This record gives sequence, C-alpha cells and structure tokens, in this order.
Amino acid sequence: MTSTDPTGVRCPDISDSDIYEAMKEIPGYLDITPSDLKEIYRHAFRHARERVSRPIKAAAIMTRDVHHVRVDTPLGDVAELMARQRISGVPVLDEAGRVAGIISEKDFLGRMGAPDTAHVMGVIAACLAGKGCVALPIRGRTAAEIMAAPAITVREDTSTLEITEILAARNINRVPVVDGSGKLVGIVSRADVLRAEPAPRE
Repeated sequence: MTSTDPTGVRCPDISDSDIYEAMKEIPGYLDITPSDLKEIYRHAFRHARERVSRPIKAAAIMTRDVHHVRVDTPLGDVAELMARQRISGVPVLDEAGRVAGIISEKDFLGRMGAPDTAHVMGVIAACLAGKGCVALPIRGRTAAEIMAAPAITVREDTSTLEITEILAARNINRVPVVDGSGKLVGIVSRADVLRAEPAPRE
C-alpha cells in the first residue's frame, strides 16, 4: 500500500510493526507511541519534501564580493584585474554604481585586429608568427568602448532554474545580481548554479 503526502509525493504506508522495529533499533528509552511517531514522521517527511523542492534563489548562492570596473576604466587596468584575479569577466558600473555592461575575455578577443582572435590560441599564434601585439587596436580604450551592453542581470529573488535558462539562452557564463535600483549586489556563475543543484537520485 502507498499513500500520497501533501506535496503529492507517493510513499509507502508505515505499519505499527515497522514503527516497533524502528523503535527497537534506537538505544535508550522512548516515551512515545507508534501512532505518535507515525504522525511525526509524516510531518517530518512533508517538511523535508517542501525544503528540498523549494526553489533556490540567487541571493543564496551569489558571490557578494564582486570584482568590477567602471565605464571609464582603461582596458589595460581591466585586463590586469582579470588576470590577477583569474576571472574571465567583470561587471562594468556607471557613475551611480548601476550595472551598465559586462566585459569578458570574448569582448577583448573579438575587438583585436588580427584574424582568428576570437580564440586565445589565435592571439598566441599571431604573436608566435611575429605579427606584433594584436591588442594594439584597443590600447588606450576604456571599458565602456568594448563592454557588452545592456548587461543581462537578475534580481536576488530570481530562482536558479531561471538563471540556468538565461545562461543557456544567452550563451553566457555569469550574470550580475542587482537590487531594485540596478546597483550591483552580487554575481552568479554557471559553477555557482551547478553547486546549488541537488545531485540526481539513483
């Protein structure tokens, strides 16, 4: 026999003998009846199901200490920050602290003058062939000139399911999290979402 809990999940009915056998496995004295324990179990099971099925929000998994740059930050400084922090992208903020755009490695590579610079190995190949510094065309420019804008952002209450769909649809690896005024409060990456998802059941 099976029953359905309040969340619609089917689970086996628990008999009194099941309860007695379970109680015998617990050391010490238990001042509780089988019916009491059965009721506790059912409530605990319902609460557990509700907890694991509750959508995880961006606020629970985002990185709050976010490396970022300003719209007028020189690209040399942007590249240095990304290299030093070993990150592949940073949000770009305007004068009011709102997210104006985002810069990734792809934005740098896509705006260099040498052919096949859409991939980092194209840059290396050009350098090894003695073609000079392929970054010269963007020397002296600022973050605002190459950033992807407008930035795709989410709110703190956006679910990880929605974030996953956004990352896949836009083919991006991270998304800034903003408050009601558009100011940066965090960032969520693909890795953050993967760590937050429960492992599939056997």
